[in-house]
Amino acid sequence: MTHDFEYTSYDDADRIAMLENRAAELERRLLAVVPPGDGGDWPNLGVPAEGPRAKAGRTQALPAASDSASDGIGMDETAFGDTGIPRGSGVRGTDGRTEALINHGRQRAKRSRGLWFLKHWRFVGIGAAALLLGIGVALLVLPGGAPGWPSSVAQVQTQIKRACQNPDVAAEPSGLNFACEKDTQQVLWIFSLLTSGNNPGYLDSSTGRKGLEPIQPAQGGDIAWSLNLHHPYNPANPIDSLEVAARAINNIISGATLTATNGGALVEPGLESTPANCQRYTGSSQVVTRHGYPTRCASAITSPGGQAALVSDVFSQWMGGTPSALAAQAGVLFQNAENPGDPRVQAILQSLPAFGR
Repeated sequence: MTHDFEYTSYDDADRIAMLENRAAELERRLLAVVPPGDGGDWPNLGVPAEGPRAKAGRTQALPAASDSASDGIGMDETAFGDTGIPRGSGVRGTDGRTEALINHGRQRAKRSRGLWFLKHWRFVGIGAAALLLGIGVALLVLPGGAPGWPSSVAQVQTQIKRACQNPDVAAEPSGLNFACEKDTQQVLWIFSLLTSGNNPGYLDSSTGRKGLEPIQPAQGGDIAWSLNLHHPYNPANPIDSLEVAARAINNIISGATLTATNGGALVEPGLESTPANCQRYTGSSQVVTRHGYPTRCASAITSPGGQAALVSDVFSQWMGGTPSALAAQAGVLFQNAENPGDPRVQAILQSLPAFGR
């Protein structure tokens, strides 16, 4: 037994035309049972025209469709016009509605966002509360930013810029200005941090030292005389205190030439005046001797280790009786001025008195 199949291919236009014809036939059948009028509750159906069938009240039922028509295959296409509506049916054209429904389907009503929110506001509120709680827990549990210097350091750095505008803070007669050079001026705020906690009103009752950079008032007055200050030296004024400290640091390093009581030159040596110190700071023991000037190292002190050793020695000499461990801390802080996260730096900061934090 053999079965013969008929293969028929249709292009898109043919299929659309066939579907339109079928849809029109279904509309024709539905209209046959819809009460007369404008379509009632059937807004998507065509409304019959006032033809003979409508005037007769549609009392006569339409003949049943043939099996081929009910199957949607073999319809007498000659009975339909170009629009796919049966000829003489009295049904007006659908103005492309059938084709639009076939191609695009019915448009669904858009869901209201406001309605959705009203239905789910509890879940939204719970989610938002959970998010805020998570952020709060994260802020409490996670570590803060990278460790840094105490906030007071920034203020002292600004004051240092003003103090270092005074050209007289350089050592005499060498002109050395280690305390105010761009790459080494951190020595000023490090000394201030260690000695007074950056407090310009600091007073050491045991020694009488006062100011941001504690120094003996009498010694500060002597130095201030050569700085051409705008008013008598005031240790509680941070700018005055920093200017006096800068000049003192420079003189300790480079030495100074003073006028003796007999009117002659009195040369006072500095830390650079001994070959042993020069070996420690520069790696070379060679020194330069010049009449009327303190002896100085032949090589410049540029290595981080040499500068740190120099700062430790300056602190020890300036703060007489300072324990060597504290002097070493000054060198460590100086060398790590750009690296406050260094464990040694953090340990030193934690060991300082409360005023230094």
